[in-house]
Amino acid sequence: MMDVNRDGFIDVSDLKAIHNDLGRNPSDKDLNEMLKECPGQLNFTAFLTLFGEKMHGTDSETTFRQAFEQFDPEKKGKLSEEYVKDLLLNVGDQFKEEEIRQVWKEAKPHGGLFDYDAFVTLVKRGPQDEMAQ
Repeated sequence: MMDVNRDGFIDVSDLKAIHNDLGRNPSDKDLNEMLKECPGQLNFTAFLTLFGEKMHGTDSETTFRQAFEQFDPEKKGKLSEEYVKDLLLNVGDQFKEEEIRQVWKEAKPHGGLFDYDAFVTLVKRGPQDEMAQ
């Protein structure tokens, strides 16, 4: 879905495909400028931060969290790993197993639970350990 060429990193061709899927058509110059903002190769976590900064009119952190809460009637901030995997595989833009592995790599479930609160924070604010430094 994001790593179109499946090399483990996001490059210009991947960025272009993602933007095109969203109905946007940025120039190669703009895409290269985006990549220059990321030190080193662009992995999934760095991509989430960069893409979030570049998208205008994206949902707020609250709206993003509320979308997950639709699947969490008790509003605990966590969902079953298997439930989330089932949703990703079978609903909407269906993920492939490799894409789910990429998500789990960056937002590891603990004790069989996916912490969507932490995931929303990761997507909207970037990795918190880097921000603390």
